[in-house]
Amino acid sequence: MLKSAPKMFTDRPADTSTEMKPRDMHTAEPKKNPKFRLSEEAVDFIDDEYINGLIAGAEPTTEQVQALIDKSLSKQCLTVEETALLLRCSNPELRQQVQDGARMLKKKVYGNRIVLFAPLYIGNNCINDCGYCGFKRSNKDVNRSTLDDPAIIRQAAALEDAGHKRLILVYGEHPKYDAQFIADSVRCVYGVKSGGCGEIRRVNINAAPMDIEGYKVVKEAGIGTFQIFQETYDHKQYRVHHPENTRKGDYMWRLDGLNRAMEAGIDDVGIGALFGLADWRFDVLGLVTHAHYLQERFGVGPHTISFPRIQEAAGVTVESRYQVNDADFAYLVAVLRLAVPYAGMILTAREPEHIRREVLEFGVSQIDGGTKIEMGGYTKEGKKQNKNNEQFILGDERSLDEIMKQLLEDGYLPSFCTACYRKGRTGEHFMEFAVPGFIKRYCTPNAMTTLQEYLEDYASDETREAGTERIEQELTDMTNEKVKTKVQGYVERIRKEGDRDLLF
Repeated sequence: MLKSAPKMFTDRPADTSTEMKPRDMHTAEPKKNPKFRLSEEAVDFIDDEYINGLIAGAEPTTEQVQALIDKSLSKQCLTVEETALLLRCSNPELRQQVQDGARMLKKKVYGNRIVLFAPLYIGNNCINDCGYCGFKRSNKDVNRSTLDDPAIIRQAAALEDAGHKRLILVYGEHPKYDAQFIADSVRCVYGVKSGGCGEIRRVNINAAPMDIEGYKVVKEAGIGTFQIFQETYDHKQYRVHHPENTRKGDYMWRLDGLNRAMEAGIDDVGIGALFGLADWRFDVLGLVTHAHYLQERFGVGPHTISFPRIQEAAGVTVESRYQVNDADFAYLVAVLRLAVPYAGMILTAREPEHIRREVLEFGVSQIDGGTKIEMGGYTKEGKKQNKNNEQFILGDERSLDEIMKQLLEDGYLPSFCTACYRKGRTGEHFMEFAVPGFIKRYCTPNAMTTLQEYLEDYASDETREAGTERIEQELTDMTNEKVKTKVQGYVERIRKEGDRDLLF
């Protein structure tokens, strides 16, 4: 059992229901707002005063920093207090030491593997009015739309034709996008098989919090990870950015969202914060506190942690007060890697190419590639972004193949693996492999076979050449002869016999 500040999990008992207030909306919604039930034993585990006190502590010594790096390299999670110690570090040499430790830990737990995915926006209608979001309801310039089944099929086929196997479907918060609608869109995506070898093998979800029954409906569709970002864990700043007369304005309903998912049987969840809304150190500690809370309560921590930075969007003015500079961003990624060694770390195309290449080495395990966040964007010609069709402005507009080639040239092993989910390695089973760092025993072989599929079916000549060299090098480096022989056999079957989806 992980140890953290127990008082943070008990100081804020929550009501088990919350009544939503009427709101002014630009689109229709049911006239009467329902009463939402929180999870059993729901608690507000974020203690602002305690976290701010941790941030205000003394600078760490060299010995303290090295001791925490050593602890993390032994695959133990850091406590919230230990994480705060690293966040208080301003010495450039010690910060470099922390980043070097994160780099070592990534290699130890995940190897050089990077998982690729793509987001697919299903609908941008929204009843919320978040100040930082281009889809906020008060933005009259944004073009509102919802993909119907034929449109979803076209988008999924385009993504498959590029080589994707893993998607995250993204929805605004709106009555149209209820649990049944989400489940139906998931099934629609799974049903698309383009070009003979195309298929989406894992569909993750980024959507508004639901009640327990809603989560059960979505789970039945065969989803992978259900992802909810708290945006900011700072109560005061949360109120600033999320008006009280909106559904998202209820801090506790959102904070408790993944607890209800767990109670509904979804044991694969992702947490995240949008950096730039509050003190970045506070939100790092909020994420770590959330990870501890989930593991202590359910025995399962988050599968993934996301840490996007706020970006420009139509109708949005980005305030400078809490913007995170590039150096602090790279450092916070390293600290998160050390604090929660088992969790996957997601770095999105919000960031430009040069930042993504730098930050990858500090512990990132998943990135998106060939990303389009414009509604219906994967079938539109041209690269120019339309701010009125997007939630925010992308920083990295490279194609999937361009990103694949760059990853290979930089020594990474790109992966389209979805085996853990489909083989039942989720929840407590996943934690049994992930916490001690055993997960790469499965992930590296599966990365190699899915990379070989990509090389055969979708890669450019240059990417195919670089990928073939990478696979040969990975085979040379393998020390387990039994696994090596099996991987070689699978690779040959993919190359010569046209076999696909060979799993470890």
